[in-house]
Amino acid sequence: MADLDLLQGTLDTLVLKALTWGPRHGYAVARWLKDTSSGTIEVEDRALYVALHRLEERGWVDSQWGLSENNRRAKYYQLTAAGRRQLRQKSADFTTYATAMFKVLRA
Repeated sequence: MADLDLLQGTLDTLVLKALTWGPRHGYAVARWLKDTSSGTIEVEDRALYVALHRLEERGWVDSQWGLSENNRRAKYYQLTAAGRRQLRQKSADFTTYATAMFKVLRA
């Protein structure tokens, strides 16, 4: 697996996870990732929106326009059934990969 593939797949998985509790706009996804990781994971805007559009093209998320907490127009993304299946599969794959990495690093 190429580094870019791993990074892209990781970001996709994290974004899908951020949407498991309901629709969120891009800023809320980025904030959830940062808050949940205690500030360790910060996603650049461009990378986040490229990921969101890619996930939408693949049918893993749907989107619709709404109003944010600040009463501004924002695009809200939510998981589809296919997205939930993808998240389960990618989470299992990543857990296997991370477990192997930790085994190697602890050797």
